[in-house]
Amino acid sequence: MHSKIPHTQPDTPLLDLIDNPSELKTLKQSQLPELAEQLRAFLLYTVGQTGGHFGGGLGVVELTIALHYLLDTPRDHLIWDVGHQSYPHKILTGRKRAMLSIRQLRGLHPFPDRNESQYDDFGTGHSSTSISAALGMCIADRLNQLPHRSVAVIGDGALTAGMAFEALNHASHVDANLLVILNDNDMSISANEGGLANYLASQLKTKIATEANAALFEALAFDYTGPIDGHDLNSLIPALETILAKSGPQFLHIITTKGKGFYPAESDPVGYHAITKIEPLADDQVDELPVTVQAKRKTFANIFGQWMVQRAAFDPKLVAITPAMKEGSDLVEFAREFPQRFFDVAIAEQHALTFAAGLACAEIKPVVAIYSTFLQRGYDQYIHDIAIQNLPVILAVDRAGLVGQDGATHAGCYDIAALRCIPNTVIMTPSDEQELWLALNSASECPGPVAIRYPRGFGSCEAVDKNSDCIEIGQAKVLRRGNSKMALLNFGPLLQDASYVAEDYDLTLVDMRFVKPLDEALLTELAVDHQHFFTLEDHAIAAGAGSAVSQFLADKLVTFTHLGIPDTLIPHGTREQQLKICGLDEQGIAQAVERKLQGF
Repeated sequence: MHSKIPHTQPDTPLLDLIDNPSELKTLKQSQLPELAEQLRAFLLYTVGQTGGHFGGGLGVVELTIALHYLLDTPRDHLIWDVGHQSYPHKILTGRKRAMLSIRQLRGLHPFPDRNESQYDDFGTGHSSTSISAALGMCIADRLNQLPHRSVAVIGDGALTAGMAFEALNHASHVDANLLVILNDNDMSISANEGGLANYLASQLKTKIATEANAALFEALAFDYTGPIDGHDLNSLIPALETILAKSGPQFLHIITTKGKGFYPAESDPVGYHAITKIEPLADDQVDELPVTVQAKRKTFANIFGQWMVQRAAFDPKLVAITPAMKEGSDLVEFAREFPQRFFDVAIAEQHALTFAAGLACAEIKPVVAIYSTFLQRGYDQYIHDIAIQNLPVILAVDRAGLVGQDGATHAGCYDIAALRCIPNTVIMTPSDEQELWLALNSASECPGPVAIRYPRGFGSCEAVDKNSDCIEIGQAKVLRRGNSKMALLNFGPLLQDASYVAEDYDLTLVDMRFVKPLDEALLTELAVDHQHFFTLEDHAIAAGAGSAVSQFLADKLVTFTHLGIPDTLIPHGTREQQLKICGLDEQGIAQAVERKLQGF
């Protein structure tokens, strides 16, 4: 059991012999437990150097070894749901020497990526997709008369999503030779919630565990095996050998510990789901654990969480809903202070939105805290159940825009484009933490649906006036009047850099605050004495806020430069690197102004 993350690379002589699964197969089965220990030590070291997803990978070391030992990958298909736990898989499939580049610009992807390796059968990042994808590959092999196996590894957290059950139902219907492995560690990112999680947990230590769990999955025509210890290779390998020799839908239920082998992560699986990198030690420093939560000024999410607690204290109708993101959305204090008004619906974004609609119909005031990238999964429910019925549901759209090291699967680049075409929708883009507080105040008074998008991390405001009031819906804010016949219209958290550029080039600067409704009166006024408009947003240019401005001013004699995320996938790296790639940092904004001035 490890209690510290090593600062220097550990000796891993057995692991050093393995660069691909064919080399793994040359080992004796008796050597595999030692390989697991060395793989776990190497994983601790590399994640300590780079930061990244942590607990999930430690929990599937033995499973990863067993699967690659027995399967004929990459001809057999192995799909890791979500992908948080794929680091051991990457290490055993030729990427061990590149692990120190993970999550960095031009380095290894933080999740499985089909462009990175032939062993990554399917790109994952969002949960609950693995069974559907593996089933598709299984049926394709049947159509192509190929004998390959398809295996989906899914956690008990991801199994709460309806999509997983849709796939299980279909697999039984087509009698697929599919193996689904339930990695049951009683966790997703947060602790699991819901009836299924409670059912699995309650059955594990009873005498009738096998019969009860088998009944659940065999009702879907799966041949159930388990539960077995997912860390015991002497049990795991024979069980897999037996299952892989069978035909038809198979279900293996294994019990693992998230963060296995690292005492702090086993004790705090939420805090050690992912970690920041550890800094090198000075000669006089004591070796300490990495800081998982740094004591800094408040993030946008922190301000949202504080607003929720303050507002709920005097508004008994206010409730919070999250699809398994209590910690990330900073609703921990709300859940503690108002447990009867906090609802973690597990990884079930579609249900979260329609559940909110039902609450709103009964005069409750629901706030759905959801990441932009996961809001995509509830798009139909937003249109059909919230917007069409014009229900007062607030969407707190966290992680909007570029998010850094998690890459394209987690970037929140499309929410404005998705929502602004929908009637009854108000879209707010606060530029800093103070503006977020004002936006939340205003949204709480709206009679219909409101989406407030804000980024990961910090803005430019160091102190928030929590006694501030509301802003008028659709009202922008002119920050400076320039004399250059050019106006810079800002939507969201890039305002500080925009202000520097506006000052340098004597531009009119407007914090638009709203994508929908736009401040049409102000835009009409500005179009009288401005010839060119720059729009700035941390969102895709295509169908974004800038396009809303140009559509409104289409009959005016003005021209436009839209600054935002181009029509391509932005590689993982730091958020600052991503903004620079997109020309959304101060230098990039200034260069866009310079280019326009040269031909103006």
